[in-house]
Amino acid sequence: MDIDRRLFRNLDVPLIAVTLLLVVFGLVAVYSATFSLDPGDPYRYVRRQLAWAAAGGMVAAVSLLFDYQQWARAARLIYLATLIILAAVPLFAPSIQGARRWFVVGPVQLQPSEFAKLAIIVTLARLLAAREELARPTGLIGPLIHVGLPIGLILLQPDLGTSLIFIAILFGMLFAAGVPLRYLVALGAGGAALFAVAAYASLQGWFPLLKEYQLRRLLVFLDPYSDRTGAGWNVIQSMIAIGSGGFFGKGLFSGSQTQLRFLPARHTDFIFSVIGEELGFLGAFLLLGLYFLLMWRSLRLMAQAKDTFGALIIAGVVSMIFGHVLVNVGMTLGIMPVTGLPLPFVSVGGTSLVTNLLGVAMILNVHMRRHKILF
Repeated sequence: MDIDRRLFRNLDVPLIAVTLLLVVFGLVAVYSATFSLDPGDPYRYVRRQLAWAAAGGMVAAVSLLFDYQQWARAARLIYLATLIILAAVPLFAPSIQGARRWFVVGPVQLQPSEFAKLAIIVTLARLLAAREELARPTGLIGPLIHVGLPIGLILLQPDLGTSLIFIAILFGMLFAAGVPLRYLVALGAGGAALFAVAAYASLQGWFPLLKEYQLRRLLVFLDPYSDRTGAGWNVIQSMIAIGSGGFFGKGLFSGSQTQLRFLPARHTDFIFSVIGEELGFLGAFLLLGLYFLLMWRSLRLMAQAKDTFGALIIAGVVSMIFGHVLVNVGMTLGIMPVTGLPLPFVSVGGTSLVTNLLGVAMILNVHMRRHKILF
């Protein structure tokens, strides 16, 4: 454990500030989305989210005491433990809404695949930092297997949305590691083709590679109005909410689609729709601006990392957050399929919030130890 107090002088205050602003923004949005759900306790969801934020902040602070280079030495153990836990989820986790993704401990639900993102970022960073043949196509085999195994286990839960984030992490870290862009384009095109084949085979009933609800979401993505009162309802109501917000919005706590409960999952998957309706283009732009600042600042810190391992960790965390924002905002606008991914730091979800706070702590950890010798 590294407890040299001089290290904490290197904490990046701008990154911490923008993270706190995102958390506060999320608490306000959660209250607006949920205060009418339980008139007897309008602060129930906010109180729970605040508790998770406090817990995540404490865990993140403790993690700063450990030198990130220790993670490299434990990479094999971390990877093996991650695979074992992910394999146990579909076997032992209870079925919730037709999926087995969460371990339930009393009133708390924990989603292991969230923490697995950070584990894969660390272990993949260790793998890529030690490889020198990434400029050749054969050099991609190891990283593809490394990320492919946890993706396969997560698909068994089933959880297509989280699998997409692992793919975003893989591509972002490969790019940061110097893999030629033409290889990444070819890899992406091949993956898209395989997914199209899997979807078509599932539609035809040849091989049920995708669940029925996943196929419905893909079809609704192409035409939400093909099932306007069923699978397309969420997307349609989301687009109405965002479109009706205009430039300045209808006012906080005053969105008709939100407060009259036309918008489902408004505190989780579709919380960006609440922001778009009540705070308008201006509020949505402000939120996206905060995400931009967080990722831009993180990339600045990545450039200052003292080693490839640390730089790749930051690239992985940025890729994870970017993937979540892209998919979540895209699905609320109807330009991405509905996958159930939360909006980082904003959507209700304890495991997700703790994971994102830990991700920021990993960036801070790399940056605060960027100097080999402290004076």
